[in-house]
Amino acid sequence: MVGQDSGRTRKVRHCIRDFVRIVSETLPVPEPVYEFGALQVPGQEEFADLRPLFPGKRYVGCDMRQGPGVDVVADLHDLTLESGCAGTVIVMETLEHVEFPWKAMEGVHRLLRDGGLLVISSVMNFPIHAHPNDYWRFTPEAFRSLMRDFPVAHADFAGDDEFPHTVVGVARKSTEPLPPEFFAALEQWKRRWYYRDGNWRRDLKRTLLLFVPPIVRMVLPRRLARALWR
Repeated sequence: MVGQDSGRTRKVRHCIRDFVRIVSETLPVPEPVYEFGALQVPGQEEFADLRPLFPGKRYVGCDMRQGPGVDVVADLHDLTLESGCAGTVIVMETLEHVEFPWKAMEGVHRLLRDGGLLVISSVMNFPIHAHPNDYWRFTPEAFRSLMRDFPVAHADFAGDDEFPHTVVGVARKSTEPLPPEFFAALEQWKRRWYYRDGNWRRDLKRTLLLFVPPIVRMVLPRRLARALWR
């Protein structure tokens, strides 16, 4: 998970925790639950510990380093766990730190038994944060590509349509569709966290731009128009 201890990080963390809560309440979550990137960085225990969202379920925290929240030391690049050992795999705000995410997802697919559930997230509009390295920023389309081996998959985002702060994905290793209750809760989640990226300057510029006559906006140089809109 993201390692910076800042106000913006806390907001994104709470956004992710809220998303995982929705998954736990609207989708069947087969056991055991394996979380990769489970290390709880000091100062983030309040919102980084996802175990309480799955009461009564066998939960295995995995990370490259030993520490709080970690039961098994494991590398997503070289997963030696038994095939089909996981009912659910959770990878929250971790894939941007994985140098070869496609290889990692192949390993995750192997770990999941038939009917298993995958839950992933990553940041997009977010500062570079090395823990230990920061390689990627994913669009929803990139998440769909990462989940291409799953019969059922859905990728979405929170924040601005053109530059979201968070990208999420859910996939099933079965043909059973995701239920309407999940999508209804997901839409509410997106509305709750739309303005939570802290980019108030951009929102102010866009509001002021609405008062500029259309004919003036049409003659603005393209580069200036893009700068005002961002």
